[in-house]
Amino acid sequence: MAAGQRAVQQGNYAEAERVLLVAVRKAEEFGLEDRRVAVSLSQLAQVYAGQGKHVEAEPLYLRALKIYQAVHGENHPDVAATLNNLGVLHRMYGQYAEAEPLLTRALAIKEKLLGPDDPDVALSVANLAQLWVAKGQPEKAEPLYRRALAIREKALGPSHPEVAKTLEDLANVLRKLGRKDEAVAVELEARKIRSKRS
Repeated sequence: MAAGQRAVQQGNYAEAERVLLVAVRKAEEFGLEDRRVAVSLSQLAQVYAGQGKHVEAEPLYLRALKIYQAVHGENHPDVAATLNNLGVLHRMYGQYAEAEPLLTRALAIKEKLLGPDDPDVALSVANLAQLWVAKGQPEKAEPLYRRALAIREKALGPSHPEVAKTLEDLANVLRKLGRKDEAVAVELEARKIRSKRS
């Protein structure tokens, strides 16, 4: 698993895939429903998704989800993370009807487990906002990006890179809504954060 993660960080997806396939087989020696199988399947699915191999990634995420649900029940961070990853995968491939319930359920689990102001909740809120942007409904994305921004500013501090990223996403939505002056002001805030960090 560690070797697979190192290969991903180096951008060597072929090596990551090879190593993680071995990790899945090793994990299966503990039993097909063992949590280690789900963890290695999730890692391998992320490698496939990172390469745009949706067809290969989806069944791995689904199998990992089934194991996590069997091991932990419906309300667990591993279940939420896998639902989130599946939802993002479907969004990337334009399968919006499939993505929305997955992302919504992931958000609900995270809110229940972590509370409304956790950075991981902000990630799910932002992913849901991205879905609305992709669906061509920026008016539904705006309040979600504002919520993600508020959480990130409070939890991570006002000059965190995630805050800058959320401001950039919000500016993009404001442009789509024809609110150019607001968008420019928000982009300026993001640039100030980025320049402080460079």
